[in-house]
Amino acid sequence: MRTKPYFYILAIALTFIGCKPEAKQETKQEIPETKVSVVQEMISPAGTSSSLPHLMSNKDVALLSWVETTGDTLKTMYYAELVDDIWQKPQAILNGSDWFVNWADYPMITENNGSLWSHVLKKSTAGTYSYDIKMNVKPKGATEWKTDMPLHTDSTPTEHGFVSVEPYNDNFFVNWLDGRNTKENEVGERGAMTLRAGVVSTTGELLQEYELDDSTCDCCQTTSAITDNGPIVIYRDRSEEEIRDINIVRLVDGNWTTPKVIHEDHWQIKGCPVNGPKVAAMGNEVVVAWFTGAENNPKVNVVFSNDGGANFQEPILIAEGMVMGRVDVLWMDQDKAVVSWMESKDKMAVFYTMIVSKDGSVSNKQVIAELDGSRKSGFPQMEIIEETLYFAWTEQSASTSKIQTAKMPVDAFTFNSPK
Repeated sequence: MRTKPYFYILAIALTFIGCKPEAKQETKQEIPETKVSVVQEMISPAGTSSSLPHLMSNKDVALLSWVETTGDTLKTMYYAELVDDIWQKPQAILNGSDWFVNWADYPMITENNGSLWSHVLKKSTAGTYSYDIKMNVKPKGATEWKTDMPLHTDSTPTEHGFVSVEPYNDNFFVNWLDGRNTKENEVGERGAMTLRAGVVSTTGELLQEYELDDSTCDCCQTTSAITDNGPIVIYRDRSEEEIRDINIVRLVDGNWTTPKVIHEDHWQIKGCPVNGPKVAAMGNEVVVAWFTGAENNPKVNVVFSNDGGANFQEPILIAEGMVMGRVDVLWMDQDKAVVSWMESKDKMAVFYTMIVSKDGSVSNKQVIAELDGSRKSGFPQMEIIEETLYFAWTEQSASTSKIQTAKMPVDAFTFNSPK
Protein backbone atom coordinates (compact mmCIF):
# COMPACT_ATOMS: atom_id res chain seq x y z
CA MET A 1 0.00 0.00 0.00
CA ARG A 2 1.65 3.19 -1.09
CA THR A 3 1.90 6.06 1.32
CA LYS A 4 0.69 9.44 0.15
CA PRO A 5 3.03 12.31 0.99
CA TYR A 6 1.34 15.64 0.43
CA PHE A 7 3.48 17.66 -1.99
CA TYR A 8 1.85 20.91 -3.02
CA ILE A 9 2.59 24.64 -3.15
CA LEU A 10 4.13 26.54 -0.25
CA ALA A 11 1.47 28.00 2.02
CA ILE A 12 1.51 31.73 2.70
CA ALA A 13 2.86 32.23 6.20
CA LEU A 14 0.23 33.54 8.59
CA THR A 15 0.82 35.77 11.58
CA PHE A 16 1.99 33.89 14.68
CA ILE A 17 -0.95 34.44 16.99
CA GLY A 18 -1.29 31.03 18.65
CA CYS A 19 -4.10 29.12 20.27
CA LYS A 20 -4.19 29.85 23.98
CA PRO A 21 -5.19 26.82 26.04
CA GLU A 22 -7.75 26.80 28.82
CA ALA A 23 -6.58 27.12 32.41
CA LYS A 24 -6.07 23.37 32.58
CA GLN A 25 -3.81 22.64 29.65
CA GLU A 26 -5.02 19.09 29.06
CA THR A 27 -8.41 20.46 27.99
CA LYS A 28 -9.16 19.33 24.46
CA GLN A 29 -8.19 21.80 21.73
CA GLU A 30 -9.71 21.68 18.27
CA ILE A 31 -6.57 21.82 16.17
CA PRO A 32 -7.16 22.40 12.46
CA GLU A 33 -5.30 20.38 9.89
CA THR A 34 -3.32 22.35 7.33
CA LYS A 35 -4.91 21.75 3.94
CA VAL A 36 -2.04 23.12 1.86
CA SER A 37 1.14 21.14 2.32
CA VAL A 38 4.73 22.18 2.05
CA VAL A 39 6.22 18.72 2.40
CA GLN A 40 8.70 17.95 -0.36
CA GLU A 41 9.61 14.43 -1.38
CA MET A 42 13.29 13.49 -1.36
CA ILE A 43 15.04 10.67 -3.19
CA SER A 44 15.50 7.96 -0.60
CA PRO A 45 18.89 6.22 -0.39
CA ALA A 46 17.23 2.98 0.76
CA GLY A 47 16.48 0.05 -1.52
CA THR A 48 13.54 -2.32 -1.66
CA SER A 49 12.78 -4.51 1.34
CA SER A 50 14.04 -1.70 3.57
CA SER A 51 12.56 -0.76 6.94
CA LEU A 52 13.42 0.41 10.48
CA PRO A 53 14.69 3.92 9.71
CA HIS A 54 16.59 5.99 12.25
CA LEU A 55 17.42 9.68 11.69
CA MET A 56 20.01 11.64 13.65
CA SER A 57 21.76 14.99 13.40
CA ASN A 58 24.68 16.40 15.35
CA LYS A 59 25.81 19.92 14.53
CA ASP A 60 26.41 19.83 10.77
CA VAL A 61 26.18 16.04 10.32
CA ALA A 62 22.92 14.23 9.49
CA LEU A 63 22.66 10.46 9.05
CA LEU A 64 19.92 7.98 8.18
CA SER A 65 20.27 4.29 9.02
CA TRP A 66 18.00 1.40 8.08
CA VAL A 67 17.86 -2.37 7.55
CA GLU A 68 17.40 -4.24 4.25
CA THR A 69 16.33 -7.87 4.00
CA THR A 70 17.67 -10.34 1.41
CA GLY A 71 15.83 -13.64 1.13
CA ASP A 72 14.19 -14.83 4.31
CA THR A 73 16.83 -14.19 6.93
CA LEU A 74 19.82 -12.11 5.78
CA LYS A 75 19.71 -8.57 7.18
CA THR A 76 22.08 -5.71 6.29
CA MET A 77 22.35 -2.43 8.17
CA TYR A 78 23.03 0.59 5.95
CA TYR A 79 23.51 4.30 6.49
CA ALA A 80 23.71 7.40 4.33
CA GLU A 81 24.79 10.98 5.00
CA LEU A 82 22.81 14.06 4.01
CA VAL A 83 25.02 16.52 2.09
CA ASP A 84 23.61 19.68 0.49
CA ASP A 85 20.08 18.34 0.92
CA ILE A 86 20.86 15.12 -0.97
CA TRP A 87 21.20 11.66 0.53
CA GLN A 88 24.57 10.24 -0.44
CA LYS A 89 25.37 6.71 -1.59
CA PRO A 90 24.43 4.16 1.10
CA GLN A 91 27.20 2.43 3.02
CA ALA A 92 26.86 -1.04 4.56
CA ILE A 93 27.87 -1.46 8.20
CA LEU A 94 27.39 -5.23 8.66
CA ASN A 95 24.99 -8.06 7.91
CA GLY A 96 23.79 -11.20 9.63
CA SER A 97 21.17 -13.92 9.67
CA ASP A 98 21.03 -14.21 13.47
CA TRP A 99 19.63 -10.78 14.31
CA PHE A 100 16.57 -10.09 16.42
CA VAL A 101 14.55 -7.73 14.23
CA ASN A 102 11.52 -6.05 15.75
CA TRP A 103 9.24 -3.32 14.39
CA ALA A 104 9.66 -1.21 17.55
CA ASP A 105 13.24 -2.04 18.62
CA TYR A 106 15.32 -0.85 15.71
CA PRO A 107 19.08 -0.41 15.10
CA MET A 108 20.52 3.11 15.44
CA ILE A 109 23.48 5.18 14.35
CA THR A 110 25.03 8.31 15.81
CA GLU A 111 28.10 10.50 15.30
CA ASN A 112 30.49 12.44 17.53
CA ASN A 113 33.23 14.62 16.01
CA GLY A 114 33.77 12.27 13.10
CA SER A 115 33.47 8.99 15.03
CA LEU A 116 30.50 6.73 14.34
CA TRP A 117 28.60 4.34 16.64
CA SER A 118 25.79 1.94 15.75
CA HIS A 119 24.11 -1.15 17.15
CA VAL A 120 22.08 -4.21 16.23
CA LEU A 121 20.35 -6.90 18.29
CA LYS A 122 21.83 -10.36 17.92
CA LYS A 123 20.31 -13.64 19.07
CA SER A 124 22.19 -15.21 21.97
CA THR A 125 20.35 -18.57 22.00
CA ALA A 126 17.60 -20.30 20.06
CA GLY A 127 15.05 -18.85 22.49
CA THR A 128 12.65 -16.31 21.02
CA TYR A 129 13.46 -13.56 23.50
CA SER A 130 17.14 -14.02 24.19
CA TYR A 131 19.30 -11.49 22.40
CA ASP A 132 22.18 -9.12 23.05
CA ILE A 133 23.05 -5.58 22.04
CA LYS A 134 26.08 -5.57 19.75
CA MET A 135 27.95 -2.34 19.10
CA ASN A 136 29.74 -1.30 15.94
CA VAL A 137 32.23 1.57 15.94
CA LYS A 138 34.17 3.48 13.33
CA PRO A 139 36.53 5.93 15.05
CA LYS A 140 37.45 9.14 13.26
CA GLY A 141 40.00 8.40 10.55
CA ALA A 142 39.25 4.67 10.44
CA THR A 143 38.40 3.09 7.09
CA GLU A 144 36.56 0.03 8.41
CA TRP A 145 33.89 -0.65 11.01
CA LYS A 146 34.77 -2.69 14.08
CA THR A 147 31.66 -4.82 14.58
CA ASP A 148 29.94 -7.25 16.95
CA MET A 149 31.18 -5.70 20.19
CA PRO A 150 29.25 -6.41 23.43
CA LEU A 151 27.62 -3.47 25.19
CA HIS A 152 26.34 -5.00 28.44
CA THR A 153 28.49 -7.02 30.82
CA ASP A 154 26.17 -9.94 31.56
CA SER A 155 25.83 -13.09 29.47
CA THR A 156 22.30 -14.11 30.44
CA PRO A 157 20.05 -15.51 27.67
CA THR A 158 17.50 -12.73 28.16
CA GLU A 159 16.23 -9.60 26.40
CA HIS A 160 18.48 -6.57 25.90
CA GLY A 161 17.36 -3.72 23.70
CA PHE A 162 15.41 -0.48 23.27
CA VAL A 163 18.63 1.51 23.07
CA SER A 164 19.00 5.26 22.96
CA VAL A 165 22.34 6.93 22.36
CA GLU A 166 23.74 10.47 22.45
CA PRO A 167 27.16 12.03 21.79
CA TYR A 168 28.62 12.80 25.22
CA ASN A 169 31.83 14.80 25.58
CA ASP A 170 34.35 12.75 23.55
CA ASN A 171 32.38 9.53 24.02
CA PHE A 172 28.84 8.18 23.65
CA PHE A 173 26.16 7.94 26.33
CA VAL A 174 24.10 4.77 25.79
CA ASN A 175 21.12 3.45 27.74
CA TRP A 176 19.01 0.34 27.26
CA LEU A 177 16.47 -2.04 28.77
CA ASP A 178 18.22 -5.02 30.35
CA GLY A 179 16.54 -8.33 31.16
CA ARG A 180 19.35 -10.00 33.10
CA ASN A 181 17.14 -10.17 36.21
CA THR A 182 14.27 -11.80 34.31
CA LYS A 183 16.06 -15.14 34.01
CA GLU A 184 14.11 -17.78 35.91
CA ASN A 185 15.83 -18.92 39.10
CA GLU A 186 15.85 -22.37 40.69
CA VAL A 187 12.42 -21.85 42.31
CA GLY A 188 10.76 -20.55 39.16
CA GLU A 189 10.85 -16.85 40.02
CA ARG A 190 11.69 -14.07 37.60
CA GLY A 191 12.81 -10.53 38.33
CA ALA A 192 11.86 -7.34 36.51
CA MET A 193 13.19 -5.60 33.44
CA THR A 194 15.79 -2.98 34.39
CA LEU A 195 17.02 0.28 32.90
CA ARG A 196 20.78 0.53 32.50
CA ALA A 197 23.20 3.01 30.97
CA GLY A 198 26.87 3.37 30.20
CA VAL A 199 29.52 5.60 28.73
CA VAL A 200 31.22 4.10 25.69
CA SER A 201 34.44 5.33 24.08
CA THR A 202 34.75 5.95 20.35
CA THR A 203 36.71 2.68 20.14
CA GLY A 204 33.87 0.71 21.75
CA GLU A 205 35.15 0.37 25.32
CA LEU A 206 32.50 0.43 28.06
CA LEU A 207 33.97 3.01 30.43
CA GLN A 208 31.13 3.20 32.97
CA GLU A 209 27.94 1.24 33.58
CA TYR A 210 24.95 2.06 35.81
CA GLU A 211 21.65 0.53 36.86
CA LEU A 212 19.15 3.41 36.74
CA ASP A 213 15.85 1.68 37.63
CA ASP A 214 15.28 -1.89 38.83
CA SER A 215 11.73 -2.25 37.44
CA THR A 216 10.54 -0.78 34.15
CA CYS A 217 8.07 -1.45 31.36
CA ASP A 218 9.43 -4.33 29.30
CA CYS A 219 9.27 -3.11 25.71
CA CYS A 220 8.76 0.65 25.40
CA GLN A 221 11.51 2.69 23.80
CA THR A 222 13.85 4.65 26.03
CA THR A 223 15.04 8.14 25.13
CA SER A 224 17.90 10.30 26.36
CA ALA A 225 19.40 13.77 26.02
CA ILE A 226 22.40 15.71 27.31
CA THR A 227 21.57 18.83 29.32
CA ASP A 228 24.00 21.39 30.70
CA ASN A 229 23.77 19.49 33.99
CA GLY A 230 24.44 16.09 32.40
CA PRO A 231 22.60 13.15 30.81
CA ILE A 232 18.91 12.49 31.42
CA VAL A 233 16.92 9.37 30.51
CA ILE A 234 13.15 9.28 29.99
CA TYR A 235 11.32 5.94 29.92
CA ARG A 236 8.08 4.16 30.79
CA ASP A 237 8.12 2.88 34.34
CA ARG A 238 6.20 -0.06 35.82
CA SER A 239 4.92 -0.10 39.39
CA GLU A 240 3.74 -3.06 41.43
CA GLU A 241 0.18 -1.90 40.68
CA GLU A 242 0.95 -1.98 36.92
CA ILE A 243 0.94 1.81 36.59
CA ARG A 244 3.05 2.58 33.52
CA ASP A 245 3.71 6.32 33.51
CA ILE A 246 6.72 8.22 32.19
CA ASN A 247 9.74 8.60 34.48
CA ILE A 248 12.98 10.57 34.41
CA VAL A 249 16.41 9.92 35.91
CA ARG A 250 19.20 12.54 35.82
CA LEU A 251 22.95 12.49 36.36
CA VAL A 252 23.61 15.38 38.77
CA ASP A 253 27.05 16.04 40.27
CA GLY A 254 28.16 12.54 39.41
CA ASN A 255 25.17 10.74 40.95
CA TRP A 256 21.96 9.44 39.40
CA THR A 257 18.73 10.76 40.88
CA THR A 258 15.93 8.54 42.14
CA PRO A 259 13.40 7.81 39.35
CA LYS A 260 10.63 10.44 39.27
CA VAL A 261 7.39 10.56 37.30
CA ILE A 262 7.11 13.57 34.97
CA HIS A 263 3.30 13.56 35.10
CA GLU A 264 0.92 11.22 36.90
CA ASP A 265 -1.27 9.85 34.12
CA HIS A 266 -2.10 6.80 36.28
CA TRP A 267 -2.20 4.55 33.23
CA GLN A 268 -2.83 1.09 34.65
CA ILE A 269 -2.25 -1.59 32.05
CA LYS A 270 -1.10 -5.19 32.51
CA GLY A 271 0.79 -5.45 29.22
CA CYS A 272 3.44 -3.28 27.63
CA PRO A 273 1.94 -0.74 25.16
CA VAL A 274 5.14 -0.66 23.03
CA ASN A 275 4.97 3.13 22.85
CA GLY A 276 7.88 4.98 24.38
CA PRO A 277 8.48 8.72 24.96
CA LYS A 278 10.86 11.12 23.22
CA VAL A 279 12.98 13.89 24.75
CA ALA A 280 15.06 16.78 23.43
CA ALA A 281 17.31 19.19 25.32
CA MET A 282 18.73 22.65 24.57
CA GLY A 283 21.00 23.64 27.44
CA ASN A 284 18.79 22.99 30.46
CA GLU A 285 15.58 23.48 28.49
CA VAL A 286 13.92 20.06 28.15
CA VAL A 287 10.85 18.97 26.20
CA VAL A 288 9.21 15.53 26.41
CA ALA A 289 6.46 14.01 24.24
CA TRP A 290 4.64 10.80 25.15
CA PHE A 291 1.58 8.66 24.58
CA THR A 292 -0.83 7.56 27.30
CA GLY A 293 -3.99 5.48 27.26
CA ALA A 294 -5.13 6.38 30.77
CA GLU A 295 -8.90 6.33 31.38
CA ASN A 296 -9.35 4.61 28.00
CA ASN A 297 -8.66 7.93 26.28
CA PRO A 298 -5.51 7.73 24.12
CA LYS A 299 -3.54 11.00 24.19
CA VAL A 300 -0.30 12.55 23.06
CA ASN A 301 1.07 15.11 25.52
CA VAL A 302 4.05 17.46 25.54
CA VAL A 303 5.65 18.94 28.65
CA PHE A 304 8.45 21.48 29.19
CA SER A 305 11.14 21.93 31.85
CA ASN A 306 13.54 24.87 32.25
CA ASP A 307 15.79 23.30 34.90
CA GLY A 308 17.20 20.23 33.19
CA GLY A 309 14.23 18.02 34.03
CA ALA A 310 14.19 18.61 37.79
CA ASN A 311 10.66 20.03 37.48
CA PHE A 312 8.07 20.07 34.71
CA GLN A 313 5.19 22.37 33.82
CA GLU A 314 1.66 21.08 33.30
CA PRO A 315 1.37 18.94 30.13
CA ILE A 316 -0.03 20.35 26.90
CA LEU A 317 -2.52 18.13 25.09
CA ILE A 318 -1.49 17.60 21.46
CA ALA A 319 -4.03 15.02 20.27
CA GLU A 320 -6.53 12.53 21.68
CA GLY A 321 -9.03 9.94 20.55
CA MET A 322 -7.73 8.04 17.53
CA VAL A 323 -4.07 8.64 18.32
CA MET A 324 -1.56 5.80 18.02
CA GLY A 325 1.37 7.60 19.62
CA ARG A 326 4.79 6.71 18.12
CA VAL A 327 5.95 10.21 18.98
CA ASP A 328 9.00 12.32 18.25
CA VAL A 329 9.96 15.78 19.50
CA LEU A 330 12.66 18.36 18.68
CA TRP A 331 13.52 21.89 19.72
CA MET A 332 12.82 24.56 17.11
CA ASP A 333 14.11 27.44 19.26
CA GLN A 334 14.18 28.31 22.97
CA ASP A 335 10.41 28.83 23.10
CA LYS A 336 9.01 26.31 20.63
CA ALA A 337 9.29 22.60 19.89
CA VAL A 338 8.15 20.42 16.99
CA VAL A 339 6.23 17.25 17.83
CA SER A 340 5.18 14.37 15.57
CA TRP A 341 2.79 11.46 16.12
CA MET A 342 0.48 9.01 14.35
CA GLU A 343 -3.32 8.78 14.27
CA SER A 344 -5.63 6.05 13.01
CA LYS A 345 -7.73 6.79 9.95
CA ASP A 346 -9.90 3.90 8.74
CA LYS A 347 -7.37 1.11 8.07
CA MET A 348 -4.59 3.65 7.48
CA ALA A 349 -2.51 5.83 9.76
CA VAL A 350 -1.63 9.51 9.37
CA PHE A 351 1.83 10.84 10.25
CA TYR A 352 1.34 14.37 11.68
CA THR A 353 3.60 17.13 12.97
CA MET A 354 3.01 20.53 14.56
CA ILE A 355 4.71 23.29 16.55
CA VAL A 356 3.97 23.65 20.26
CA SER A 357 5.11 26.62 22.37
CA LYS A 358 5.91 26.80 26.06
CA ASP A 359 2.86 29.03 26.58
CA GLY A 360 0.59 26.30 25.21
CA SER A 361 -0.07 27.78 21.77
CA VAL A 362 0.10 25.35 18.87
CA SER A 363 0.21 25.49 15.08
CA ASN A 364 -2.14 23.73 12.73
CA LYS A 365 -1.17 20.09 12.40
CA GLN A 366 0.63 19.20 9.18
CA VAL A 367 0.18 15.90 7.36
CA ILE A 368 3.52 14.35 6.42
CA ALA A 369 2.30 11.05 4.99
CA GLU A 370 -0.41 8.41 5.11
CA LEU A 371 0.94 5.05 6.22
CA ASP A 372 -0.09 1.46 6.62
CA GLY A 373 -2.07 1.21 9.83
CA SER A 374 -0.30 -1.92 11.09
CA ARG A 375 2.90 -2.36 13.06
CA LYS A 376 4.76 -2.73 9.75
CA SER A 377 4.85 1.06 9.42
CA GLY A 378 7.10 1.17 12.48
CA PHE A 379 8.12 4.43 14.14
CA PRO A 380 8.45 7.43 11.78
CA GLN A 381 11.52 9.60 12.30
CA MET A 382 12.03 13.38 12.41
CA GLU A 383 15.12 15.61 12.62
CA ILE A 384 15.74 19.34 12.34
CA ILE A 385 18.76 20.91 10.67
CA GLU A 386 18.87 24.70 10.77
CA GLU A 387 15.52 25.79 9.29
CA THR A 388 14.44 22.48 7.75
CA LEU A 389 12.65 19.44 9.12
CA TYR A 390 13.53 16.03 7.67
CA PHE A 391 11.37 12.91 7.89
CA ALA A 392 11.77 9.19 7.26
CA TRP A 393 9.20 6.41 7.42
CA THR A 394 8.46 2.93 6.10
CA GLU A 395 6.18 2.66 3.08
CA GLN A 396 4.44 -0.69 3.05
CA SER A 397 2.98 -2.53 0.06
CA ALA A 398 1.51 -6.00 -0.27
CA SER A 399 4.84 -7.53 -1.25
CA THR A 400 7.61 -5.30 0.12
CA SER A 401 8.57 -2.22 2.10
CA LYS A 402 10.74 0.81 1.38
CA ILE A 403 12.05 3.75 3.39
CA GLN A 404 10.75 7.11 2.16
CA THR A 405 12.15 10.53 3.06
CA ALA A 406 10.82 14.08 2.85
CA LYS A 407 11.49 17.60 4.14
CA MET A 408 9.68 20.85 4.94
CA PRO A 409 10.72 24.34 6.09
CA VAL A 410 9.98 25.06 9.74
CA ASP A 411 8.56 28.49 8.90
CA ALA A 412 5.80 26.91 6.80
CA PHE A 413 3.57 25.98 9.74
CA THR A 414 0.39 28.06 9.99
CA PHE A 415 -1.34 29.34 13.10
CA ASN A 416 -5.00 30.13 13.70
CA SER A 417 -6.38 32.63 16.18
CA PRO A 418 -8.49 31.14 18.95
CA LYS A 419 -12.23 31.62 18.54
